Amino acid sequence: MRDGRLRTAGGRLVAGAALLTAVALLPWLSRTDPALTVLRARSAEQDPTPAQLAAVREQLGLDDGPLAHLVDWLGGLVRGDAGASWVSGEPVGAQLSTAFAVSVTLMVGALVVTAAVAALICARTVSLGSRRRLRKARTGAGAAVLAALPKFLLASVLATVFGVWLGWFPSSGWEGPQAMVLPALALGVPSGAMIGGLLDRALPAAFQEPWARTWYASGLPSGAIARTALRRALSGVLPQLLPTVVALVGGAVAVEQIFNIPGLGRLALDAARAQDLPLLQSATLVLIALGVTAGLIVQALRRALLGPALRDGALPALTVPVLRRPRSLPWIAGLCTAVLLTLLVAGLLRDPLHVDTTARLLSPSLTHPLGTDALGRDLLARLGHGALRTAGVALAVTAVSVVTGLLLGTATRVGTGLTEVVSTLPAVLAGLLTTAVTGPSVWGAALAVCLVGWSPYAAQTAALIEEERASGHLLASLSFGAGPRYLLRHHYVPAALPGVLRNALLRLPTTVLVLASLGFLGLGEQPPTPEWGRLLSENQPYVELAPWTVLGPAGALVLLSVLAVSASAYGRRR
Repeated sequence: MRDGRLRTAGGRLVAGAALLTAVALLPWLSRTDPALTVLRARSAEQDPTPAQLAAVREQLGLDDGPLAHLVDWLGGLVRGDAGASWVSGEPVGAQLSTAFAVSVTLMVGALVVTAAVAALICARTVSLGSRRRLRKARTGAGAAVLAALPKFLLASVLATVFGVWLGWFPSSGWEGPQAMVLPALALGVPSGAMIGGLLDRALPAAFQEPWARTWYASGLPSGAIARTALRRALSGVLPQLLPTVVALVGGAVAVEQIFNIPGLGRLALDAARAQDLPLLQSATLVLIALGVTAGLIVQALRRALLGPALRDGALPALTVPVLRRPRSLPWIAGLCTAVLLTLLVAGLLRDPLHVDTTARLLSPSLTHPLGTDALGRDLLARLGHGALRTAGVALAVTAVSVVTGLLLGTATRVGTGLTEVVSTLPAVLAGLLTTAVTGPSVWGAALAVCLVGWSPYAAQTAALIEEERASGHLLASLSFGAGPRYLLRHHYVPAALPGVLRNALLRLPTTVLVLASLGFLGLGEQPPTPEWGRLLSENQPYVELAPWTVLGPAGALVLLSVLAVSASAYGRRR
């Protein structure tokens, strides 16, 4: 046990040190003069003189190199001094404490929304399962629709409708509890749909365990059966809260920008753009500490939920029951496929790059079925031409992330620490690091998402394997002399793979949106290449004036998500 804890702590230390070192090298990796970037951030000076650049280098000690600066910064941390911002000159600690307090407050509100949405999605399964009436599976279409909603688009709609039109809540700023409502909804609804969808798929197996049948036959209240089944199913889903919590703090950059919230994610992105290393390194360290703390809390909660059975190796394995497919499932899958193929074929027959300034922001018509964008380009054409590229890159990134997550998830001791640290790295910051080396491109953005996208699958794999190791049938295999390869092939992979694949299919639209956000910030797909996520980002400013400009790509993402979830349902139900 002690050796395992040392390995986990070692994984955290190595991963954290590697991440901080990579951040310290950012200005030099980008092959741009950090003095020039800092000077422009300070005074917007476009053509500074050599004397001005030399003065900045001397003031910041840039001639000593990145590693010397990193050592000096770490030495200051030991003394309780995180340094001063290279751009504003203000102490880093004061800026971080303010931004962290805002982000944590927003995270708590978003987690409340996440829990509420997840509970609503699972309510039917809990009610029927606790009364032994769960006969037919669910399509999962509702959860897929909500999970596929782009957070920045949802934030824009909420700000416009409830902030500007109705005036119920503030549409910008961070003053008072009311200012937290709309951004918490924008962050919590998609996250809650993700968690709720995974939990809803795990609950039938919990209700199928022998204790549930015994309790029901003994006349125990359905509420007691429901609470125990939730505890059992939640233990496998709980690790997904780790990347969710960190994403609500460090990855909520777009939502923070739309609502003008001075949070930690926005602060880290601004510091990375300005190459303000003391502020960026301190923000990264705070995110690492948050990720490690969240990981420890999640592990403690899982052990509390599972109880002594996890420690004593008496945990029964969850077996997914074979439920009847809903009659609507083939129709839903067929309709999604037909609509997507129609959009693809019809769009490929049109020119996606033709600009007509006299046809800007036209509403849908027979000539332009989905309308036109701000440059007069046909949205149907751009949607069709971007379909294969969008789906292809997202599938490739998802496949790499799943394989990496499975490999690192099986190495539970070292992989746990690594997963906790990598979960803290926002995709935007990963995009800045990879773009500094590769330059802005779709494959640079894909590499950035791969660097951080495996952590949810690794956390889920590690949790499922830990439960498998505590099961009785694994102990029976060990008693017969089963070796590591046999256990991996016949126990660990079969226990983890189905759940991880369902998780990957549910996260597929999220991958598209992360790639889109990198492209919007100039780190991914470059214009005028058509790509679904980029279409959302480009047309997001026109949501109020021309809502049809985002309905097409948003609807396509929803259809792709529902189709993916429907496909996963075919593989496990009759």
